[in-house]
Amino acid sequence: MTTKIVLADDHSIVRRGVRAILENIGTDLKVVEEFSNGKELVDYADKNKGIGVFIVDIAMPILNGVEATAHITKNNPKANVIMLSMYDDRVSVEKSLKAGAKGFVVKVAAADEILEAISEVLNGRFYLSKSVSKYIVQGYLDKSSPRKRGASGLTHKEKEILQLIAEGHSSKQIARDLNLSLNTVHVHRNNIMKKLNIHKQAELVRYALKEGIAQL
Repeated sequence: MTTKIVLADDHSIVRRGVRAILENIGTDLKVVEEFSNGKELVDYADKNKGIGVFIVDIAMPILNGVEATAHITKNNPKANVIMLSMYDDRVSVEKSLKAGAKGFVVKVAAADEILEAISEVLNGRFYLSKSVSKYIVQGYLDKSSPRKRGASGLTHKEKEILQLIAEGHSSKQIARDLNLSLNTVHVHRNNIMKKLNIHKQAELVRYALKEGIAQL
């Protein structure tokens, strides 16, 4: 039985590299779609529930990989998401797993580990790159652990809008991209500022970058 794979990364060279790894081994893995941003990915995932594995870059424009993963796994709890990242820091791993990712592969190790990661998640297990295996998975998934005040208090829609604000999109552009009214965008923007106790756009941008919601 062929396993359908979807790739999402804003760098075409990374997508080509992962596709080549999968297609050159002659197994029953098939890349059926590729996307360069998280918004396109979640729109596709909402309409296609039969995907075996999503391989998702953690840093993408419009909607980052963590928020895209949270959206996908909320609407399809059985979805197998493997996160790709340039970094192997604890925060990135923690956010990815809490969003519902079942695998975390560092890009420098992707060629050696991506096939093993796919096999593991398809068999109901987690997979972490060797460089991040020192982190304890259960510690990240422990819902009883105390949470710091910050981005965790924002809704997924608010995080999505915050990323677009940090990327320089105007309220009109955000309303158009997310199919929202301009007034709704303004309401979300005000809620974000109140929750974070931030009053200037420059501070919003710095906060989004610091929390990994948006990337430079």
